[in-house]
Amino acid sequence: MKTNQMMASTDELNAVLAASAFLEPYKLFVSNCELGQCTVTVPFSRSLERPGGIVSGMTIMGAADVAMWLAIMTERGTSEQWVTTDIKTTFLRSAKEQDIMCTARLLKLGKRTAYGTAECLNENGDLLAHHVITYVRC
Repeated sequence: MKTNQMMASTDELNAVLAASAFLEPYKLFVSNCELGQCTVTVPFSRSLERPGGIVSGMTIMGAADVAMWLAIMTERGTSEQWVTTDIKTTFLRSAKEQDIMCTARLLKLGKRTAYGTAECLNENGDLLAHHVITYVRC
């Protein structure tokens, strides 16, 4: 069911985020999307810090996961239900008092599974984490 046109716009993806109560604490928003790719931004908030003053790994990993979920929607629309089945994360550096941008890219999208990568960067463009993510359609 691969298409060559966007099935969800930036506005539609931001509406999905706004309607997802479980994401409310993160204040995520879509800063860019194109076919098979989505970038979400996590604005810095002290509530996302772990002890030691660094942004929690949970926040970084979650942003990558959400970016992949939305990247799938760019090709399949917002009505299908997809869930994470596997995520492997390598943390490369920490972030302190900075917004985080995570870009997910689909590498393979099938009828029931999706596979891709995501990278999370800080405001300076430094790579914070690399993720390999698999999703399945419910």
